[in-house]
Amino acid sequence: MKEEFYTQKRWLNWMNKVKDSNFKLTESDEKNTGAVFIYIMDDVVLACLKVIARCEHEVITPEEAITEIANIRSIVFLEHESLGEDADLMLESLKTSLAAVFVSSQRYITGSFDRESPLDELVQRAVAAEQQENLDDAFDLLSQVGARVIGGENLPELGDLPYCMTAELMDGIDAICAAMLGDDSYKDDDGSEDSGED
Repeated sequence: MKEEFYTQKRWLNWMNKVKDSNFKLTESDEKNTGAVFIYIMDDVVLACLKVIARCEHEVITPEEAITEIANIRSIVFLEHESLGEDADLMLESLKTSLAAVFVSSQRYITGSFDRESPLDELVQRAVAAEQQENLDDAFDLLSQVGARVIGGENLPELGDLPYCMTAELMDGIDAICAAMLGDDSYKDDDGSEDSGED
């Protein structure tokens, strides 16, 4: 049976958890309602890393891995009913961050990225590109940073980025870093375990 790395059911379970959290941007986060968005990010990032690990173990081909990442992306970017104004805003931000994860993953699989430039220089170039409203270039540069992080490089200390698309994309790359430093069982499990959310 073909392995499923991520399913629509799993994503919809997360959407239901967001709905149940009644997330509000204004209230102090004592109830930790915003944590659900971090869990969603981690869940999706780990699914992508699992695809990459399968590809590196030659369980699936690079072409199949690219397709699997695209499948996960299509699930995440499905239109969904409103979860409330604040939750919708957070979800859009989350999807922007995850867009960087998807393209970084595909870049890593194909090997099409700059291996020479310092990572902090690539990030600064992305910030500059966004300031000139050249969002495609900013996205392109940051996906190369993400590919190198997947390849094992550490992100340099970048200081506080101004709130912008680049910062949101960097959140996705930070999540890749965090996932790779955390539980790395995705690298060598055989895909037989049940990974669905309840």
